[in-house]
Amino acid sequence: MQIHLIAVGTKMPKWIDEGFTEYVRRMPSECSIKLHEIALPKRGKSSSAEKLREQEGKKMASLLPKSVRQVALEVNGSNWSTERLAERLKFWMESGQDIALLVGGPDGIEPTLSAHSDEKWSLSPLTLPHPLVRVVVAEQLYRAWTILKGHPYHRAG
Repeated sequence: MQIHLIAVGTKMPKWIDEGFTEYVRRMPSECSIKLHEIALPKRGKSSSAEKLREQEGKKMASLLPKSVRQVALEVNGSNWSTERLAERLKFWMESGQDIALLVGGPDGIEPTLSAHSDEKWSLSPLTLPHPLVRVVVAEQLYRAWTILKGHPYHRAG
């Protein structure tokens, strides 16, 4: 299974790239993570959030592999504990289907793309900087995998 992280935003700070790369490197080939970045559309005084989301949504949709399970990361999605994420990861791996995790831009995910997602996942009720989301997602996926393998990385008390 391949996990496709489709995220709006390019040219991340060095510490974001390093953190993300570290957790991607730790993931096994059986559930590797591949990043697909989408450039933010140019914003101007006449740019509406709706139009910007639409542009981002079209680019995201064009990057979706065929027969992929879509998971939209949204503030109103399901709040999963790390253990629940491990259960989801196990389910995804057993399904044999690739996964696409969708991370929208500052204005969120295009509504139609969100509506067609198989699942919606909220990392937190907090507003997180979009660059940080990719590091948190990669770390939590690695942590979930370690739970499934009985690895000591995750030590919940």
